[in-house]
Amino acid sequence: MAPGEAHGRLEGRSALVTGAGSGIGAATARRLAADGARVYRVDLQGEVDRHADVTAPGINAELVAEAVARHGGLDILVPCAGISAFHPLEGHDDAYFDQVMAVNVTAVFRLIRDAVPALKRSPHGRIVTIGSTMASFGDAGLVAYGASKHAVLGMTRSVACELGPFGITANCLQPGAIETPMTAPAFADMPEFRVYWEKKAALGRLGQPEDIADVIAFLASDDARFFSGQGFFVDGGAMQRQ
Repeated sequence: MAPGEAHGRLEGRSALVTGAGSGIGAATARRLAADGARVYRVDLQGEVDRHADVTAPGINAELVAEAVARHGGLDILVPCAGISAFHPLEGHDDAYFDQVMAVNVTAVFRLIRDAVPALKRSPHGRIVTIGSTMASFGDAGLVAYGASKHAVLGMTRSVACELGPFGITANCLQPGAIETPMTAPAFADMPEFRVYWEKKAALGRLGQPEDIADVIAFLASDDARFFSGQGFFVDGGAMQRQ
């Protein structure tokens, strides 16, 4: 089959995707739906099923309940909402650090926690989190973002250990430089940043949201039934040149 071609391997399954209004989240929602899943899409804005701030108290339990009520259960969870920006360490204020951790870590934790009862009822429970290459390495100006993605990878591995006895898998994707609305300002303001990542990737290009979504669809399927607790670089070979 051609890249991105629908397989129908998720027919009859239900998915909840946050950050589904744009970028990787939107591509993931489209791909899961193309593979047959019923997808409940959540984001602050965009064409989604529910507009919501994932950091709001109690919202994640509410989103899980809505997804289960609409589609009769929950099989696939993809917490994709995230934020990032360059902030030098000197002068880095607490408020921005706290905001990054609230969106990228605490909201992911709450969503997974609140989805556990529904996922336990599924014979195909799958959790796919979004980390980053920065979950294994680091870079200047990304203290908050790097810390948050290290946390997501560690969280995912512990979740895999705890939920494995219930047949639930949990894996973390570690994307490299991907062209999304979140990264667009950095690439526009710093053309040299774009050139750096294009040259760093063995494939010689930036990634697209669909490059990530296709892997998420695989990990959400029975084809990946024996993968769990893993971090997967999806970076065009960039980290081979670290």
